[in-house]
Amino acid sequence: MRRTLLALVTAAVAVAPVLTAPLAGANPAGMTPSDVGVQGEHVLRVEYQVQQTGYWCGPAATRIALSARGVHRTQSQLASQLGTTTNGTDWIGQVTNVLSGYVGWYETKEMPDDPPTQAQRDLLWRDIVLNIDNNYPIVANIVAPANNHPPGYPNYTIYHYFTVIGYNDANRTVKIADPAGFGGHQLYWLTFNQLATLIPPKGYSA
Repeated sequence: MRRTLLALVTAAVAVAPVLTAPLAGANPAGMTPSDVGVQGEHVLRVEYQVQQTGYWCGPAATRIALSARGVHRTQSQLASQLGTTTNGTDWIGQVTNVLSGYVGWYETKEMPDDPPTQAQRDLLWRDIVLNIDNNYPIVANIVAPANNHPPGYPNYTIYHYFTVIGYNDANRTVKIADPAGFGGHQLYWLTFNQLATLIPPKGYSA
């Protein structure tokens, strides 16, 4: 996340404790009883944390993804391994390198075309299903302009990382664990179509 978010997210962290969802509980992270067992839905159990600084969205999103594999590191440790600075985490490939160093599996997928091509959209959906079905969350690097925001985002362009932890193939939606927690929105559903428009011209680790 770029410096533009530092003051806003730091203020939120100052009043909100780090929140976690247990790996071994009855429900996956953030799920209500009505979410469980919905037809076509697959959501992973993860440990969620709000990012601890305005520029640690990359480390926090990486931490959430690793928690699904039983790997637990602090955001500070991951920030160091990612090379994150006060300007954020520059490239999704840095996330891929850290994830694959711990658990293998991950590759960097670039989406340079905005809007994405149909081939890029098809690959993204296949990667989401393949990753989630094999218990590997996806970390996405997004650019969200004011006219294309996930819930709760402030009214300007946001450069950010969040974690895709589930999907529903009945209605083509994806479950997001968002370390910023803008407006209290920490775990939420997005349409796949919106996700596909948020990632370009960046990329994702899958």
